[in-house]
Amino acid sequence: MDKKVAIVTGGNSGLGFATAKKFCDEGTKTYIIGRTKERTEEACEQLGKNAVPVIFDLTNLEGIPQMVEAIFKAEGHIDVLVNNAGINMKKEFIDVTDSEFEQILRTNVFSVFAISREVVKKMKETGGGNIVNISSMAAQYGMPKVIAYSASKTAIEGMTRAMAVDLAQYNIRVNCIAPGFIKTKMTAKALDSDPPRKEKVFSRTPMGKMGMPEDIADAVYFFASEQAKFVTGTVLPVDGGNSIGF
Repeated sequence: MDKKVAIVTGGNSGLGFATAKKFCDEGTKTYIIGRTKERTEEACEQLGKNAVPVIFDLTNLEGIPQMVEAIFKAEGHIDVLVNNAGINMKKEFIDVTDSEFEQILRTNVFSVFAISREVVKKMKETGGGNIVNISSMAAQYGMPKVIAYSASKTAIEGMTRAMAVDLAQYNIRVNCIAPGFIKTKMTAKALDSDPPRKEKVFSRTPMGKMGMPEDIADAVYFFASEQAKFVTGTVLPVDGGNSIGF
């Protein structure tokens, strides 16, 4: 992995940052795509010499081909793409507007398709690669007040399987991680402000705790490595058993 090049979208915070850190620590040159210049550059400073900031808004679908082309020209190959960037919105079903629903899908689904398509073109030229998509528990079971997010993450899991079948002929593997409740600032804030939900999360998680961002990073790294060379089209819950808990 120390001779490979990776792209991690949304790699300047949370699970994306932990994933980028794993790749950088293993010697993989990692391009961190983020919308916020200051946050993305600061993250890359923390990640060290193997991290390269790319300030780009993935909802700019028309600009994605040029952005991918620039990375490819600089490196000559792109070996790993981690589609981590995404946004959420908590709102009552009947109050969600068409434009809000569309915004979630544009960020969480359309951009994933667009950047994957452009990266695949480059991977074909160089003999293959790996794509790892990030899903959610919202695609594993019904969750209230996140209709657009749930729809987007369910789409990601379907896309993962379809992409895996389409791209295996080019030596490109495509897999997906479905994180459970992971200990991040955002998750802690959400659960601490909603004690009943927090109690429900822990009561249905057999391991009785939240995961760490590094748990997701390790799973992503496994899929991207040669250790998973015969694995494609898989959706792996990393959730302490939450998705099968009773």
